[in-house]
Amino acid sequence: MTREIVLDTETTGLDPDEGHRLVEIGCLELINHLPTGKVFHTYLNPLRDVPAEASRVHGLTAEFLKNHPLFPEKVGEFIDFIADSTLVIHNAEFDMKFINAELKSSGFKALSMSRVIDTLPMARQKFPGQPANLDALCRRFKIDNAERKLHGALLDSELLAEVYLELIGGRQHGLGLGSELAEQQSQVLNAKIKRQKMPLRSFPPAADEVKAHDAMLDKIKNALWREKL
Repeated sequence: MTREIVLDTETTGLDPDEGHRLVEIGCLELINHLPTGKVFHTYLNPLRDVPAEASRVHGLTAEFLKNHPLFPEKVGEFIDFIADSTLVIHNAEFDMKFINAELKSSGFKALSMSRVIDTLPMARQKFPGQPANLDALCRRFKIDNAERKLHGALLDSELLAEVYLELIGGRQHGLGLGSELAEQQSQVLNAKIKRQKMPLRSFPPAADEVKAHDAMLDKIKNALWREKL
């Protein structure tokens, strides 16, 4: 069983080193690349203002966020949810930098980039020279993103899960397993047939059938059926 966590964040800005903070985390569980319905989602009080340019992206304001928990209040639940699973993130360097800054400030160990699958370079490698943002990939793969009027961590995680499935092979991914199972079933069926093999049975022709056959051969010159092998 392969467990992966698709993850996305929203922030107050572009760089935690400049004092910007997380304001939303959305995570979605995949088992064998398919969503299970289990999610982790939270808004976070950043204890600072939310610049207008950031609010225009995700629609979150300081007024709305001030009534939500601080990161240290949700960090345990977050760590428990992701556990040691692989993280699937679009433009992972950005999200991981913010997550690790928050973890560090809360006294937790940073998450390693070695456990991350970044779908941005995957998309760029598969479609060189083409737009590789989430909206562009949704259009390319005909994934309905009509509800994405603004960025949202959980909604973007759901869309990214579909994009990720397409990037690793779409609906055909994993068909090798189906072929393997079919081969196993075929082997089992053949073995069963061999075990149940019936004894040979004899069906000799009736006398009138032999007579009719000889009469037909009389009409054929040098009939092969009458030659001795």
